[in-house]
Amino acid sequence: MRMAQDDLATPQTPPDGIATVVQERGLRGSMRTLMTLGLRRVRQGELGPLPVILGLIVIALYFGSQTSWIFLNARNMSNLVLQIAAIGSVATGIVLVLLLGEIDLSVGSIAGLTSAVLGVLVVYHNWPWWLAIIATLAVGAAIGAFQGAWFGLFGVPAFVVTLAGFLAWQGVQLRVLGPNGTVNVFEPHIDNIAATYLPTIWGWALGVGVAVTYTAANLIKQIRRRRAGLSSQPLAVLLVWTTIIAAISLGAVGYLNSYAGVPTAGVVMLGLVLFFVWVTTNTKFGRYVYAVGGNIEAARRAGINVTAIRIWVFTLSGMLAAVGGLIFTSRLTAASTQTGGGTFLLEAIAAAVIGGTSLFGGRGSVWAALLGALVIGSVSNGLDLMSQPPEIKYMVEGGILLVAVTVDAISRRGRAAAGR
Repeated sequence: MRMAQDDLATPQTPPDGIATVVQERGLRGSMRTLMTLGLRRVRQGELGPLPVILGLIVIALYFGSQTSWIFLNARNMSNLVLQIAAIGSVATGIVLVLLLGEIDLSVGSIAGLTSAVLGVLVVYHNWPWWLAIIATLAVGAAIGAFQGAWFGLFGVPAFVVTLAGFLAWQGVQLRVLGPNGTVNVFEPHIDNIAATYLPTIWGWALGVGVAVTYTAANLIKQIRRRRAGLSSQPLAVLLVWTTIIAAISLGAVGYLNSYAGVPTAGVVMLGLVLFFVWVTTNTKFGRYVYAVGGNIEAARRAGINVTAIRIWVFTLSGMLAAVGGLIFTSRLTAASTQTGGGTFLLEAIAAAVIGGTSLFGGRGSVWAALLGALVIGSVSNGLDLMSQPPEIKYMVEGGILLVAVTVDAISRRGRAAAGR
């Protein structure tokens, strides 16, 4: 069972023959190995983030050409990061839930309610900003734990439990906000989350840190796999990927620094994504999440406490929804009945699915939250720059979601044909 869990949590690695080619031919062998593995994964339905990355390139080129390249300038990219920070944070929790093969329809309402709690505590009860934030996150986590326990202990489908939460927490939000429906939050520490940028040197440190962290985490993973007698990536292949990640992270930081720096809200979102990438790929809890989503009966027979995993995942989803509510409050300098409403829930779920997380459970990566949020945010931002009406935006986002789900279904069929 341990090997099955590792296979679910880590990319497919090459056989020994390919590793030998890389060792003998160095960089040329590495590139040939990457191409071989890429073609093999495509044939087996293991597309990974490739469709999303290609889609982002197409989106960037299209909107760039249609807006005299305003879409791609540093100022607009900075605005894009701010726009997706809340969706990306909430989508991170959605990814965890989808990995279980479940759904959480309450995250938008939780974001709205926790935003209201934050505003009321700071403005009406004069709580210190840091204590109010802790209480806000605790409320989100408690709501998630409640829903996860109801689902896990009573066997009520998560769809129904969270749909009830979607309705109920909106009512609680209205009650907390009171008859005015809005609480203006002019607390500098909270407002600065969405209004400030990292100093230039800190931005460069962040870019270097992402590259170093990626390299160290993957190197440690490959060492552990070799010690456990499992297949692992050749070092040369790891170096190629490290170079790509370093170029992307440093290039993004340099571009954002050319305007005002890396937005603080974007750092919060990226930090959450990186943390949960590590949790899902390098901890026992993460392996258990993939195992439960991949085959719940096999996970139960292997001794995994399925109910506890479900409760913890929904707890994390609720807490991350509260983070989204915090970022919303910071951007709008207010908590209102509109926070977390509208299409926010659907966009957060769409971001997780579009990013490559399977609706069938056990497949995907937390990186999907970031990639999917970039797709949703880029489409929305680009259409706004083109002065397109809301109905066009909704139709385009719906079409992208349908394509993403179709790709997932086709990939699943390909994996089944390949016996995976």
